[in-house]
Amino acid sequence: MQIELDKESQEFRTELRQWIEDNRPKGLERLNEMTFYGSPNGLSDPDREAYEAWIARLLDARLICPQWPEEVGGRGLSGLHMAILNEEFVRARVPRVIRGGAEILVGPSIIVHGTPEQKAYFLPRILSGEDTYCQGFSEPDFGSDLGGVQTRGSVDGDEIAITGQKVWTSGAHVANMMFVLCRTDPEAPKHRGLSYVLVPMADNGITVNPIRQATGESHFCQEYIEDARAPLFNVIGGLNNGWRVAMTTLGNERGSQATTQHLRYEREFWDLVDDARKRERNTDPQVRQELAWAFTQTQIMRFQGLRLLANLAAKKEPGPEASISKLFWSEYHQRVASIGLGVLGADGMLTGEAGGDRYRLGSWQSTFVASLSGTIAQGPSEIQRNIIGERALGLPKERRDVSPTQSL
Repeated sequence: MQIELDKESQEFRTELRQWIEDNRPKGLERLNEMTFYGSPNGLSDPDREAYEAWIARLLDARLICPQWPEEVGGRGLSGLHMAILNEEFVRARVPRVIRGGAEILVGPSIIVHGTPEQKAYFLPRILSGEDTYCQGFSEPDFGSDLGGVQTRGSVDGDEIAITGQKVWTSGAHVANMMFVLCRTDPEAPKHRGLSYVLVPMADNGITVNPIRQATGESHFCQEYIEDARAPLFNVIGGLNNGWRVAMTTLGNERGSQATTQHLRYEREFWDLVDDARKRERNTDPQVRQELAWAFTQTQIMRFQGLRLLANLAAKKEPGPEASISKLFWSEYHQRVASIGLGVLGADGMLTGEAGGDRYRLGSWQSTFVASLSGTIAQGPSEIQRNIIGERALGLPKERRDVSPTQSL
């Protein structure tokens, strides 16, 4: 099954493929895709040179944040063109430099809700990589209930002072900016009286505590904010109008890679097949059955991506497909990781060399423990099922006024 693209889209694919081949620096193949989400810190000199040369060429071609409008430094690529671009970068194994949450989350919110002056100041700093953002939304007592945030913001002259606590913040330990949702009108109803503020993190009353995960890494953090300051210029969308801006942010969070999601999992699947062969488990009937199941799931992902690509080609607005894709890949990944550990057998219970207070997990061990967060991040599976049931299938909405004991 393939999507028949129009002539203009086919020409775009051909031109992009040729551009990649003409501009990829030597040594780029040594860098894995996660390198391109961060910075060149810690790379060897040759790898750093390849990384920085690639960034410079992407910037010249406006292929960093290419979905942004041309007037703010992007190329104004449509959803279909972005799907083609993602496919070609994955095919060529040269991941595009992604500015993380700055590109996907806060950038679009500034574009939609920011003033011309705010766009002119903040967006170029995202494109260049000068500003790296983390998301200050979730709080210890209000994880999924975003409207209930209690972090306070008060106007003090031409500044806003922010005090509170945030948690489960990805990349806060490497970010220099945080986009914070805070309550600036405590008398307003729950989803009102909130403001969306871009807050500098260095020497600004923000204490970042990394949260150690089961993998031994610390990608998530908890922040204690005490009288952090930001100019009123940094309030996007105006005071007490943060809910609308936050909804723009969240609307860009899910399903952005749905058209190419299967490619990552197909590569992982064939790695699993190789591991089974090396351990002579590929002739085990149960292992073969599990491998067959995993392969069918990656193909379902591929067809789902093609379906979304077809909708984009037909200029249809995305519906609940993002929730379907997110639910599918997150639950699949937990099961395939368990299969991977099963292929390892007893070795799956052993870690590598210990070093100080750290430990080292193997590939499938890391995949397994990391996959457990997949059904929580970007909206738990329960919420995704509600969205699919109510918005896609037209089922009655879940009653919010009945306690679990009353419903029995």
